[in-house]
Amino acid sequence: MKLPTFKNQALFEQAFTHRSYLNETREQIASNERLEFLGDSILSFLVSDFLYKKYPQYNEGVLTNLRSLLVNTKSLGTIARELDFGRLLKLSKGEHEAQGRENQSLLADSFEAFIGALFMDQGLQAVSDFISKTLLVQIPELVEKKTFKDPKSLLQEYVQSKKKGSPVYKVLTEEGPAHAKTFTVGVYVAGNLLGEGTGKSKQQAEENAAKLALEKKDNKW
Repeated sequence: MKLPTFKNQALFEQAFTHRSYLNETREQIASNERLEFLGDSILSFLVSDFLYKKYPQYNEGVLTNLRSLLVNTKSLGTIARELDFGRLLKLSKGEHEAQGRENQSLLADSFEAFIGALFMDQGLQAVSDFISKTLLVQIPELVEKKTFKDPKSLLQEYVQSKKKGSPVYKVLTEEGPAHAKTFTVGVYVAGNLLGEGTGKSKQQAEENAAKLALEKKDNKW
């Protein structure tokens, strides 16, 4: 994919300038860290806006999980690599020798910085158009595989598909001091205990219980 043409070439260059490079140049330039900060917020907003409008059936937890899969370091680093951002990075000699151009974290940072630079150069619509072609195209596959959903959401869908109502979670035990409790939670459907889970919070214990119930569903339900 061809990258958008910038009106302000200095912004484009800054998006790919790692802070290590500043120690080895006399150029009066800034690193991409501030642009990265801006791009991170813009990405989160645009992805959230898209998911909110596209999937009105999903609750806040599911939307958050889906967004996290889209804007995490692995996802952004992969896209940046496909766009050949590594070739554009300005790195110190040390970072270059340490394979910095292939470093997933540096690539993800450069993607966020590029988003910030594109916003400053051409505005929100240009960013929206760009991520529609590079990032948002991944969503249908994630939704189809349901890899973004937490165990509680998946269990809820499965139980309702069997017309058995909704799962009910009950705290079975609480152990340990107030600042370091361990919870054991059971998940019930139609009065039957389908799984137990433990965790440092009720939410974590519920998710573990739901995960166990899902693992057992094929031979127990």
